[in-house]
Amino acid sequence: MPKPGELEMVAPKRQKPPLHWSDLTVDERKEKVVELGLPAFRADQISRQFFGRLSNDPQSWTDIPAELRPAVQAQLFPELLTSVKALDCDGGTTVKQVWKLFDGAMVESVLMRYTDRVTMCISSQAGCGMNCPFCATGQNGLTRNLSTAEIVEQILVGARALANDEIAGGVGRVNNIVFMGMGEPMANYKNVIAAIRRFTDDAPAGIGLSARGITLSTVGLVPRIYDLAKEGIPVTLAVSLHCPDDELRDTLVPINNRFKINEVLDACWNYADVTGRRVSIEYALIKDINDQAWRAELLGKLLQGNLVHVNLIPLNPTPGSIWTASRPEDERAFLRILHEHGVAATVRDTRGREIDGACGQLAASV
Repeated sequence: MPKPGELEMVAPKRQKPPLHWSDLTVDERKEKVVELGLPAFRADQISRQFFGRLSNDPQSWTDIPAELRPAVQAQLFPELLTSVKALDCDGGTTVKQVWKLFDGAMVESVLMRYTDRVTMCISSQAGCGMNCPFCATGQNGLTRNLSTAEIVEQILVGARALANDEIAGGVGRVNNIVFMGMGEPMANYKNVIAAIRRFTDDAPAGIGLSARGITLSTVGLVPRIYDLAKEGIPVTLAVSLHCPDDELRDTLVPINNRFKINEVLDACWNYADVTGRRVSIEYALIKDINDQAWRAELLGKLLQGNLVHVNLIPLNPTPGSIWTASRPEDERAFLRILHEHGVAATVRDTRGREIDGACGQLAASV
């Protein structure tokens, strides 16, 4: 297992993805356009086209000299995601995309449209190295980290589809982003933070979304949680706890052999203190495994009095799994006990289960 300072280097070394506009900071964009023979102010115009107007066709950018558009496209806007398969349900308001990356690696993203918002669940790695036994993604192992641009492009594809009225429900925009797709975001920390800055930077630097609409999920990489508290980006921290006792969590969430529950929660409370943001605890309810009343009591005692909310998630089925979701009566009892301890808790409304697009089901299967 890597040392705390090496957590972002879990992925095997592979050929790097091609450099893309979304990988670059504002200053780096200016340098690149100057290298192409354009004045620095063109960087602002390009960003307004790409992030502001959601246009990904440099050939149509009339504020860029026609003779330079091919070079801009070739060197700064390589194709990052190739659609392999798209599935939808809920009347076309839930759409799962399977993407092939430049090197053949596969990832998934899910767009979920509700009456009052659009949420996108995106991937930060191809596969996952955390090896949680009840999660389909973890069973496939880790292929590699995604680049900043590969992460950002998942959102931009969804944003373009909404803007072009290609999603059921009419023209719309992305309101919420959850890093709950494939991968452990904190194990790709540098690129994930850079992507979040692209999401939250005002146009033309970025897309201009609110940081409060972004949820960053982790199984509990403690050093990175402390790092996140220092970033000055008030995203929602979501921790996949899944049980309140170290003995079981060592099996369900193997990183617990490195960072115990008390260490994880101490980092969470520090994050809440520094940011003023409520921490989300994710808890997949697994029949006869972690759904006992005594575990609900223990969880309630661990969390009570803190700025926290518990998302109880009925376990979603995955191929070959020996586990299944809790009985409804056990789910209700677990929820009631948390409430009795004064802990805010709800049962998550799972979307996309029938297209293998729900929590724990993303495996980029074709």
